[in-house]
Amino acid sequence: MTTRTIGELADAAGVGLDTVRFYERRGLLPAPPRTAAGYRQYDDDALDRLRFILRAKELGFTLAEIDGLMPARFAHVRSAAAAKIAALDAEAAELARVRARLEQLVASCDDGDVVTCEALGA
Repeated sequence: MTTRTIGELADAAGVGLDTVRFYERRGLLPAPPRTAAGYRQYDDDALDRLRFILRAKELGFTLAEIDGLMPARFAHVRSAAAAKIAALDAEAAELARVRARLEQLVASCDDGDVVTCEALGA
């Protein structure tokens, strides 16, 4: 098993030292054992866990959601991902609705409908 210092862990994951410390303070990364000199010693599991956190963040999960995913059971991760998809679908539908209204407003303004244009297509 490989052990890494905090700097080596941060480099391997492509993050800064403060990010590693932050995740430790939040409890997302367990406090690692320390050497006699007080240096943190991270194992491969810590790197895997840190990479998991980063991937989950890229997928739009909040830190609180990630904390709930950490015991990473397949069914739990799957249901959380499905819920995230549903939320994104709802957001996309709302954005499409707003876009359609804006397109109508632009068309009204282009057609010279000053009343509608000034009222923002009310």
